[in-house]
Amino acid sequence: MSATIDEPLTHATGGGPATTRRGSLFRAEVHRFRSRRFIQILLGLAVLGWLAATVIALTHYGVPSAEDRAIAQQTAQQVIADSEAQRQQCLDDPRRPTDAPPETYCGPPLTTDQLNLDDFLPHQPFDMATVGSAGAMGFGAASAVLAFLIGATWIGAEWSTRSLVALLFWVPRRMKVMGTKLGVLVLASALLGAVAQAAWLAMAAVLRAVDSTGGPLPQGFWGHLLATQGRGVLLTVLGALLGFGLTNLIRNTGAALGIGFVYFAVVETAIHILRPGWEPWLLSNNAAGLISPNGITLHIFDRLGPGGFDRPREYVIGNLQAGIVLGAITAVIVGIGVVLFNRRDVH
Repeated sequence: MSATIDEPLTHATGGGPATTRRGSLFRAEVHRFRSRRFIQILLGLAVLGWLAATVIALTHYGVPSAEDRAIAQQTAQQVIADSEAQRQQCLDDPRRPTDAPPETYCGPPLTTDQLNLDDFLPHQPFDMATVGSAGAMGFGAASAVLAFLIGATWIGAEWSTRSLVALLFWVPRRMKVMGTKLGVLVLASALLGAVAQAAWLAMAAVLRAVDSTGGPLPQGFWGHLLATQGRGVLLTVLGALLGFGLTNLIRNTGAALGIGFVYFAVVETAIHILRPGWEPWLLSNNAAGLISPNGITLHIFDRLGPGGFDRPREYVIGNLQAGIVLGAITAVIVGIGVVLFNRRDVH
């Protein structure tokens, strides 16, 4: 591609010399992004999914009545009685070793203090302190998947319709074109991630108003929650860039989505089985490590050799390490695609 047509010029008011319209490419890319029908459909489905999740959650939680708590208490007492009967049967077993304490062989007696009565309620009350971070993580993961699809279709549609070739006749500087597209995608995905987290807060507010006992939140709760939500926004941006970069490499949205499916469904499963030592570098584990409040702990079984035994060890993927790994992988994929776009023929 060797187009040499300059960007469109506009004359200053009063017949002055022609000047380049600054920001026109950015505004055009924003308009093109908003006009993509498939992106609009994805966002519409996301809204419907949020409404459905809210309705389902309203049916799942509930404020227990005095009768519900009485039934839960009776159920807990029945569980304790059944456990004690089984323990007594164990104690009366003539085959029980006499050189071992009864608690070691049959276990200690079960008491009411060891049971959570809320577990026996037909509908548990909504507890923001317990599920706040989990909800932010779930919404962050969902928005990251959605952003991956948006990033893939955003550049994939440009290649499939050949509009990217036509755009280079307007702005022949390829790096400027690609940089503007990436900038629009980063801003859009960050906004998507923030809206997703706001949707979780709105959903939680509805559940807390309808199906909560109204207990106070622990000290420092909002600081930890906002930190988790911020990492969820970052994961959304990285997901969008990863989808964009992968599709830009192979110039086909369907093929990029197929590669993503094969990686998560086949490659990662094979690594779990055959190369467990590679698990700290898997995308799914690092995504979980990034968004989880304290990272995640992997239990890796290293095979010592033919006929040997597996030796378990723990590996902690912290937030910082996960962010660096995901950022580096994304930067490599996007960077290779940008370099090839700048050098190879776009026809």
